[in-house]
This record gives sequence, C-alpha cells and structure tokens, in this order.
Amino acid sequence: MSELNINAKRRTISTKSVVNKLRKQGNVPGIYYAKGSEPIPIYLPELSLRPLVYTSETHIVNLIIDDSEPKKSVLKDVQFDPVTDRIIHCDFMGISLDEKIEIEVPVVLQGTAIGIREGGLLQHQMHKLKVECMPTNIPEHIVVDISNLKIGESIHVKDLKLENIKILHNDDVIIASIIHQRGAEVTAAPAEGEEVQKEPEVISKGKVEEEE
Repeated sequence: MSELNINAKRRTISTKSVVNKLRKQGNVPGIYYAKGSEPIPIYLPELSLRPLVYTSETHIVNLIIDDSEPKKSVLKDVQFDPVTDRIIHCDFMGISLDEKIEIEVPVVLQGTAIGIREGGLLQHQMHKLKVECMPTNIPEHIVVDISNLKIGESIHVKDLKLENIKILHNDDVIIASIIHQRGAEVTAAPAEGEEVQKEPEVISKGKVEEEE
C-alpha cells in the first residue's frame, strides 16, 4: 500500500459564495472527519486530488492541514459536477493503523479469457469491491484472473481468496463474466445416439396466391 502526502487548508467560512469562489480558483472544498474528533472543513487544489481519483489503485493519505502533523486518512467520497464532470467536493476519513476499516478497492482484470478468443464478450460488473481489513493490509487493487473463463461462465465473490481481507458483498455477486455476442445463434450439439430431427418440408398445392 503506497502513501501520498496531500496539503490542505482549513475553511473558516463555508457560505455558498465562498465555496463557489474556491472552486473558481481551482480548489475543491471538503471535510476531514475521524472518530472521536470534530469534523474539519478544508479545501485543497483540484490537481492534488487527481492521483487519488483517476487511478486504479488505493492509497493511504497523509493529510497535512495548515502545516499540522500529517493525519493518516483515506479518500472516502468524491462528488462530481454532473455537467463538467469536475470534482466539486471530497471527504477524507481519518484512520488508526491498529483498527479495521471499511473501504472500496478497485478491481483489475488480468489475462485474456478463453471465451473472448471464442467470440464471446466480457462483462465487468464490479469495478470496485467493499472490503474490511487493517489499514496496513489494504491492497492497492484486487487482481482477478479471467484467463480460464469460457463463454457462459462467471467469476463470483466466493471465488476470490484474499488473505487478511473480508469482502463485504454476498458470495454470489458476479465480478466478471463472458457472454455470447448479441444476435449470435447458439446450437446445442445432439447427444450421442440421438438423431437430429429435421424441420418438415412444407409442400404447397395449387397456385401461390398473388399478393394483393
């Protein structure tokens, strides 16, 4: 698990006009909260958040507020503008290295499935998994090998084996699967000794009726 140092400043005023001004200046308002302490309104440059948001890895953050001692934390939530897709708010949750936490970890698929080479399509249903573990055991991402996956097969939560990590999803949740391409015909092979029945031929008698 890698760590990143992020600098932030405390927000003393949180009116709508002040928050909008911060965003126009390239900053993102946010909140730092931890068990047993009061939440701290903060703001930080949008550019400093990108390595945390636009990545397939999870990081522990050393959050430095107004040059104070770094606070161990994780990025818990991010909100985006529905029109511009820019980051408009973020939440950091303080953590203790000797207490378990719940966190979402990205899923990375590895390998080329047999079913893809056979003409199937890959469906990646779960891009993140919520897990519970000690902060020192948080994986940067969860690797799922799909190399042996055939058409019609899936990988479920119950198929994953992770040490010192509890996955907080039902065992039957599908992570990835290979499906038939839409419109492809699926013909079942006849069982041994079974005759293949042909569709009966239709023989029309008389003249074919002319279309009106």
